[in-house]
Amino acid sequence: MRLDLTPYRRSTIGFDRLFDLIEANARSSSENYPPFNLERLAEDRYRITLAVAGFSRDEIEITAQQNLLLVAGKKDDKATGPNFLHVGIATRSFERRFELADFVFVEDARLNDGLLVIDLVREVPEAMKPKSISIKTGQKPTVVEDKRDENEAQAA
Repeated sequence: MRLDLTPYRRSTIGFDRLFDLIEANARSSSENYPPFNLERLAEDRYRITLAVAGFSRDEIEITAQQNLLLVAGKKDDKATGPNFLHVGIATRSFERRFELADFVFVEDARLNDGLLVIDLVREVPEAMKPKSISIKTGQKPTVVEDKRDENEAQAA
């Protein structure tokens, strides 16, 4: 499937990152391993659950960068020994990438019963949060210039 967002890129400003994400997602292969769930726990809390049966804690690496969460599992291919009659549990190496919104951080990661649970939280800094501006009535007060500044300027 070819997705062309050129007409939208020409008529919008500041959405380049969003268009890049959409195009990258359309280009990516349909790799579905390992399977995962995405949950919204609260307004600013999220959870990713990956099914990583057969992987130990030492074989999984989680890397958080700006706007990117990378989960990688490295497994030795020694699991298919001569004693196996059938290997149905996939334990191949993997790499999963999750694009994160601004101010989303990994809060916790736990491995239990073959499930890797990664909790995320969105913490918007106070300065970035919307604030209500009060509307006053009347005219703006006039600014009285400080005579000290004029005297200092003349003395220099």
